[in-house]
Amino acid sequence: MNISEILTITIVLTAVFAYVNHKFIKWPPTIGIMILSLGCSMILAALGKFFPLMSDKATQLAGSIDFRNVLMNFMLSFLLFAGSIHIDAAKLKRERWPVIVLSTFGILISTTIVGGAVWGLFRMFNLPIPLIYCLLFGAVISPTDPIAVLAILREAKIPLSLEVKISGESLFNDGVAVVVFVTLLTAAREGVSAIDIFDIGKLFLQQAIGGLVFGILLGYAGYYALRLIDDYKVEVLVTIAIVMGGYLAADTLHVSGPLAMVVAGIITGNKVKDEVLSDTSRDYLGKFWELVDEILNAVLFLLIGLEMLVIKINVTVLLIGFISIGIVLLARWVSVYIPIQLLQYKIRFERHAVAILTWGGLRGGLSVALALSLGNEMHRDEFVLITYIIVVFSILVQGLSIGSFTRRLLKKA
Repeated sequence: MNISEILTITIVLTAVFAYVNHKFIKWPPTIGIMILSLGCSMILAALGKFFPLMSDKATQLAGSIDFRNVLMNFMLSFLLFAGSIHIDAAKLKRERWPVIVLSTFGILISTTIVGGAVWGLFRMFNLPIPLIYCLLFGAVISPTDPIAVLAILREAKIPLSLEVKISGESLFNDGVAVVVFVTLLTAAREGVSAIDIFDIGKLFLQQAIGGLVFGILLGYAGYYALRLIDDYKVEVLVTIAIVMGGYLAADTLHVSGPLAMVVAGIITGNKVKDEVLSDTSRDYLGKFWELVDEILNAVLFLLIGLEMLVIKINVTVLLIGFISIGIVLLARWVSVYIPIQLLQYKIRFERHAVAILTWGGLRGGLSVALALSLGNEMHRDEFVLITYIIVVFSILVQGLSIGSFTRRLLKKA
């Protein structure tokens, strides 16, 4: 299939599923679309023996889409910018310490626990996968996905302070996650002896700090450019240029593009919209990025559902994947509990914050994309299947229940 055919079929399917969900199912759009996509994938797979042409065409469509490239090199920049443009900078500043600690130490704690537990689990099933690859999987699955989190939290209606903590953590933990992932990837390829503490420090400064600084420069470049004009069409184009040009420049400079988009989005959503734009421009800009966010989220969750058609299924690994759901939740609980215990003497946390932050730590397309970037020698097929199982559970079960789960806990207290 060529690009035009793939894009056309993808958009048409997204529109059909969005319509069916809005008309009949009435779940949050991203979850409804993903469930319909998963359901169709399962039906097509089951009917493959009777209608092989239909199944083959669907599999061809799913196989033609480079999920990792589409998400990491195109959709992620728009989704992060669109999500962060709605973040209230003042509220985020009040929650800065929980966000910083959860997005740094929390990632390291979770990566270690998941990696060690999954390593032992594989050995129990007589699949001795090296520890370094299991730790690499821990880095893949530990960061909460800002795309999944932001899309679902808007529907959950949980307390605002908790929403800021969860969304802020998910937006900023990418920098640490990338450093951990790349470091472990280097160790897996070149051997643990290749890792040096100075290299880790350099990588962190270059990726995380560099991404933050570059994001500030991008945001203020847009701020000063938009001060000089008052035309909503040009102003929208400038923000698109910030996203596309800024993400490309970040990649060229080897700094964290995701972090740069988050910071630039926060500056645009607060300083630019408050101080520069007219009421008309503010309205058009807000509606444009809201529409981009909704459309790309819908397409992304459709693609997650379609990925089922091309993932290799192994019964033993499937069982390991279901057990790993509990491991990941336990690791998330520990990685939230420890930071909160350390911070609670100076910062007031909401009742049941540990439980709510644990259940609200959703995994999404970002984890799938990272898993797909593994080499075949790193047991890619096994970890992609396990990641997919955890992501589907996270979005469908945790995503659908986080609102009622939170309200039930707070009502009992």
